[in-house]
Amino acid sequence: MSFRFYTNAISQASKSVAAGIFITGLLLIGFGFLIYVLKEIFAILAAIVFCAAGTGCLITAVKIYLAQRKLDKINSDDSTGHRENVHIHIEEHYDA
Repeated sequence: MSFRFYTNAISQASKSVAAGIFITGLLLIGFGFLIYVLKEIFAILAAIVFCAAGTGCLITAVKIYLAQRKLDKINSDDSTGHRENVHIHIEEHYDA
């Protein structure tokens, strides 16, 4: 008579996890081999990605710089310290 600490469902789940880990390992080995063999292609792809990201950063930085410059120009033209056509309404509520 055999005594088992786990059920058939746990056995099936552990087999599925083992199969998933095995397939992931094979995929990682395959990708590693491809990168080793095709160094130039992956280097060119990485260079393209870095250049695109750098261009995006430059464009964003220029947009922020121009927006800040425009805001500084607007604030420097307003030397009176107040805005026209702005009214402050104070409503007083008295409790009776």
